[in-house]
Amino acid sequence: MSRPVFGITGWKNSGKTTLTEKLVAELVRRGRKVSTIKHAHHDFDIDKPGADSFRHRQAGATEVAIVSGNRWALMHELRGEDEPPLDAILSRLAPCDIVLVEGYKRESHRKIETRRMDAKDQTPLSANDPNIVAVAADFAVADGSLPVFDLDDAKSIVDFIERTTGLVA
Repeated sequence: MSRPVFGITGWKNSGKTTLTEKLVAELVRRGRKVSTIKHAHHDFDIDKPGADSFRHRQAGATEVAIVSGNRWALMHELRGEDEPPLDAILSRLAPCDIVLVEGYKRESHRKIETRRMDAKDQTPLSANDPNIVAVAADFAVADGSLPVFDLDDAKSIVDFIERTTGLVA
């Protein structure tokens, strides 16, 4: 099952999540079915202590699905396993028009690099990652080798993503 995958990468506080949110909204506005994957470098939990699903995990379940009339979620406890590679997660997603991947700096899919003046680090990631095919920044960027977009210009960035991924000719 092949579908376009496009990433949003950058240092902490570089605007990745805000840009991802805008790109999803613009793609959906254009009639696209979009899925996202967010990589976290920290421990997180989407469950609440005391909830039935939390209690199932605490008891030792490796996977717990929560299902309602509005949504469903599947939680998988690694329990000592290695973090799964991006391809393994992509293979579990339902069919869609495009998957936007936030984070995953070291994976080999095409990505746009976000840069903000307030970011944790100002070192360009594109210098060492040939999979970065564009830059989105909130300041002037003098990088003649890659297309540069304003960080707030979701429409132009989506135009670029659709062309780059083959969603439009």
